[in-house]
Amino acid sequence: MFSNKKKEANPAKKSILPTTTSHALNTLVHGTVVEGTVKSESDIRIDGIIKGSLNCKAKVIIGPEGFVEGEVRCQNAVIEGRFEGTLQVAELLNIRESAKVVGDVQTNKLIVQSGAVFSVACQMGSTPRPKNGKTDSVKAAKDFVKSAEKVGQAS
Repeated sequence: MFSNKKKEANPAKKSILPTTTSHALNTLVHGTVVEGTVKSESDIRIDGIIKGSLNCKAKVIIGPEGFVEGEVRCQNAVIEGRFEGTLQVAELLNIRESAKVVGDVQTNKLIVQSGAVFSVACQMGSTPRPKNGKTDSVKAAKDFVKSAEKVGQAS
């Protein structure tokens, strides 16, 4: 008569275990230097320095004081600081006005804000890179320079 006959339909709903869709953020603070390979399942913000490779299955944020030299592979990226190397972004790459990006970039979508330094060979869309690691745009740029040198020598 006084018992609570109402039972919880799914007791697993009260689980305190973290879900795989959490929005955790890893942070590499100013003054920290990492050399080697960094792997991350969740977002990562870099305000320090990474020299090597970064493989992130989520978003990479390079803060205004951050610097990455090497190779980065990620889903999305926001760059406010400096990047030098090879950058592969599966979805959206956002280059802020304070950013300096030099190297080789492959992304599906790109935003470059006014004032940013963006000196790259860039490949847009979801097409894969050639196996030798060099983009056609790099080869085309080198061919252009060679042809310009020949024209200069001929005159």
